Amino acid sequence: MQTPSPLEKINYPLFSEKQLNVYIKRDDLIHPEISGNKWRKLKYNLEEATNQNHTTVLTFGGAYSNHIAATAAVGKILELNTIGVIRGEETLPLNPTLLQAEKDGMLFLYVSRSEYREKHTQEFIKKLHEELGDFYLIPEGGGNELGVKGCKDIVNEIDINFDYIMTDCGTGATLAGICYALQENQKAIGIPVLKGGKFIQEEVKEFLGDSYSRIENQYSLETNYHFGGYAKFKPELIDFMRDFYLQTNIKTDPIYTGKLFFALIDLVKKNHFETDSTIVVVHTGGLQGIEGFENRHGFSIYS
Repeated sequence: MQTPSPLEKINYPLFSEKQLNVYIKRDDLIHPEISGNKWRKLKYNLEEATNQNHTTVLTFGGAYSNHIAATAAVGKILELNTIGVIRGEETLPLNPTLLQAEKDGMLFLYVSRSEYREKHTQEFIKKLHEELGDFYLIPEGGGNELGVKGCKDIVNEIDINFDYIMTDCGTGATLAGICYALQENQKAIGIPVLKGGKFIQEEVKEFLGDSYSRIENQYSLETNYHFGGYAKFKPELIDFMRDFYLQTNIKTDPIYTGKLFFALIDLVKKNHFETDSTIVVVHTGGLQGIEGFENRHGFSIYS
C-alpha cells in the first residue's frame, strides 16, 4: 500500500489563468486493485474484523462495484474469505469486475433488487447468517463509522495549507470523513454522482452525529454534475475525460472521478473560487471499472 498517497500539483492552463493552486490527492495510486476511498473505508473495518477473530467478510454492491472488487482483492491479500451480496440476477459471462473478484476468491450471492433494498434490516441480515454462517458485515461502499474514520486520514495526510477540498460522493461517507478533519478556515465541496444527490446532506449529518453542528457551514454539495444519474454519462463527459488525460496524464473514470474533475473545471470557469485559493481534489480511484464500462457500452475511452 502506498500511503500516504502522493499530493501532486496539476499543471492546467485554466488554473494559471484564474490564479489558482490546484493539487490532486492521488489515492488512485494507493494500490492497483484496492485504491482510493475504497481502501480508506475498508481499512478500519478489516482491522475490526481481525480483532473480532472473523475469518469471513461479507459486503454488498452492484455488478460493477469498485467496493466489491476492492473487498475481494484485499481479502485475497489478508487471507480472509469474502462474500459479495450482488444486486440483481447473475449474468454470464461475468463482467470484468465480477470475474476478477471471483478470481480473488469472492463467493457471490445474487439477490433481487427488491430483496436488496432490505439489506439494512435485521431480518435480512439474520437470513444471511442462517444461510452463510458467521461473518463480519461491511455495508455497501464501506459506509459506516469505521469507513468515515478511514476517510479522515485523507485530510490528515495533506501537508500543505489549503482552502478547499473536493471529492465525488456516492454514500456521503468520504465527504463526512473529510469534513470531520477540516480546520476552521477550510471548506469541502461534494460532487454527488447520482441524481437527487441532496440526500447526501442527511447522510453526512447522520455519519457525523454531534460533530455535525461544528462543520455544517464548512461544506457544500454541487448536485448538477451527475450526467443523468448513477453510472449514466453523456458524450460531453467522455470528451472531457479524454482531453483532461491528454493535458495532465491523469486518468479518471466515468462513474465517479470523471464527474468530479468535470465539476472542478466548470466551477473554476464560473469563478467559484477566490483568486490565489489552494484547492485539493481527491482522486478516489475506481479505475478498475473502466474495462467493464467499455465492455458494456462498446467503445474505448483512452485508446
